Amino acid sequence: MKFLTRRNVVKLLSVFVLSISVILLSGCVADDNTNHDLEHEISNSIGMDFVLIPAGQFYMGSDSTPIVAFDDPLHEVNIGNDFYMGKYEVTQIQWETVMGTNPSYFKGDKLPVEQVSWNDAREFIRRLNKLENTDKYRLPTEAEWEYACKAGNDTDFSFTNEATDLDEYGWSDSYGWCAINANGTTHPVGEKKANAWGLYDMHGNVWEWVQDSWHDNYENAPADGTAWEEENSSDRVGKGGSWMDGPNYCKSAFRGSLDANSTSYVLGFRIVKEI
Repeated sequence: MKFLTRRNVVKLLSVFVLSISVILLSGCVADDNTNHDLEHEISNSIGMDFVLIPAGQFYMGSDSTPIVAFDDPLHEVNIGNDFYMGKYEVTQIQWETVMGTNPSYFKGDKLPVEQVSWNDAREFIRRLNKLENTDKYRLPTEAEWEYACKAGNDTDFSFTNEATDLDEYGWSDSYGWCAINANGTTHPVGEKKANAWGLYDMHGNVWEWVQDSWHDNYENAPADGTAWEEENSSDRVGKGGSWMDGPNYCKSAFRGSLDANSTSYVLGFRIVKEI
């Protein structure tokens, strides 16, 4: 008969505790809002690709905003439901398929559509929903956009805090205002590296409209990731920076303000599809 020594007892207790910990941690991982039966990527009838964004929590904003007038302190936001987000910015061929025209200054089927206002983007979405007999397409909320851009990271960019790495992920300039790597134009979507969740061009190329009205700060902002809108405000939020912007304006947390009717050759959008 083999007797348990004190050392063996300690070893057995350690194994037991470790086993219980694994069981408890496994339960926590499984107890989330992510539907693991959903496809990671989907496409629609006009060739738009979407990537699954899992529900979760993150800290939105920044405590080191480069422009003093923009007060965007960190605050926790809970994205309660999975959603699909456009893998790329909406392209000109996709816009033409739905709208029948192309307002872009820089022409090219695979270039992002630009010179579209917030209202224009909403009209595109209305027609796309009608085309596909659904009501699931919409602009991302500001919180959803930033959450998807950060892709689980808490760095200034979706990849690192280093602006020198921006050249690998976006069409912008790593050092200043001059658009050195962009050569003064937009570029076909998807030519740079994707972020950790498979989204391309989240930094640079074109600014992207989101649903929210502009607010000078996040005081009283919704904590559930929904759009923050004001009936009497025509100013809307843009995210991501563009081909003509330096790194500070391409950071995940940075936000710009434009009138909903504004158009520019640095301004486009991407869409989400609700589940």
